[in-house]
Amino acid sequence: MTTTTTTAPSNPAPGGPAPRRQSPIRRAVDLVLTERVPLLAVLLVAVVIYFYVMGQQGYLVAPYNSDYLFSALDTLVPLCLLAFAELVVIVSGRGGIDLSVGSIVSLSGMAFGFMVGLWGWPVLPAIIVTVAVGAALGAINGVLVAYLGFPALIATLATYYAFGAVALLSHNNAPISTKPIQDVHSLTKTVSLPLGNQVPDLPLQVMTFLIPVAVVVWLVVNRTAYGRRLYGIGTNDIAARFANIPVRRSRFLAYVTSGALSGLAAVVTVAQFASARPDAGSVGNGMALPAITIAVLGGVAIIGGVGRVAGVILAGLLVVWLNAGILLAFEGSDGSQFQLFALGALLVLSALLNAYSVRRGRGAG
Repeated sequence: MTTTTTTAPSNPAPGGPAPRRQSPIRRAVDLVLTERVPLLAVLLVAVVIYFYVMGQQGYLVAPYNSDYLFSALDTLVPLCLLAFAELVVIVSGRGGIDLSVGSIVSLSGMAFGFMVGLWGWPVLPAIIVTVAVGAALGAINGVLVAYLGFPALIATLATYYAFGAVALLSHNNAPISTKPIQDVHSLTKTVSLPLGNQVPDLPLQVMTFLIPVAVVVWLVVNRTAYGRRLYGIGTNDIAARFANIPVRRSRFLAYVTSGALSGLAAVVTVAQFASARPDAGSVGNGMALPAITIAVLGGVAIIGGVGRVAGVILAGLLVVWLNAGILLAFEGSDGSQFQLFALGALLVLSALLNAYSVRRGRGAG
């Protein structure tokens, strides 16, 4: 009589066959597609190399070199500040978004212009009050959204129009460009880094505004109890209520923070233009849509509960340096139109990547 024995698989998978091992290349591709920071780093390097080669071959109207890239960081600072503002409100969930950040920049900037340019205030107290003005305007959004239950899209669209109108009426639709305001332009001068002549000059506001704010925002959202509550209510505010998390107050503070960051961006904008302009945040296509695009491209999930500061910074660099290259690739006003096309394409790409990440996460579960 012959006895037949069977050998069980070494790693049985309950309920089905064992999963196939992925190749290292497939794992690397999945990492890049699902983890936003590596993807943005790859895209950023690709964009810089592409335009650099195009410039070396004479296809651009001016060299795409390190001096040009560092000078383009002027644009990065206010956009990143507003993208941090969008990160906070979008992470808070329930369709959180702030369309009014551009109008808050305009109105807060006019308040800064009055204080420094017409009333003779010192710059530092005026900056503090300007941030407080932005926070107060953000608090209006917070009351409408968190306590009165208005949809964030409708509430912030209404305040976008209201704040913008007040900014235009505040000085009869005229900018404030007095000598004290022009002197504030020194806040955005370029400085030499102590790293030798090979390193280009860096805009001062990168060190005085962008880096400190990025560090503070990162610490708040990653290392404080409020940050944990913010991600908690963005992921599931019903469960957060059962966990005794103050959902309304946490969401209200998100919009206050957004307003404060917009007020700080207003100071940078006034310094860059050497003028307090009533349409500074809403002229052309406004500052809100690029900021939202940078936030979403940086991995901030529009459904809430997901977002990283590092992703927002890399997305801001990608948008700014891509736009800088597009401007050199076209003569006249064609470049600005292609910038809008690129911005829309990046927004679609970020939405597709977010959807892919969600599907991969569900599949893994």
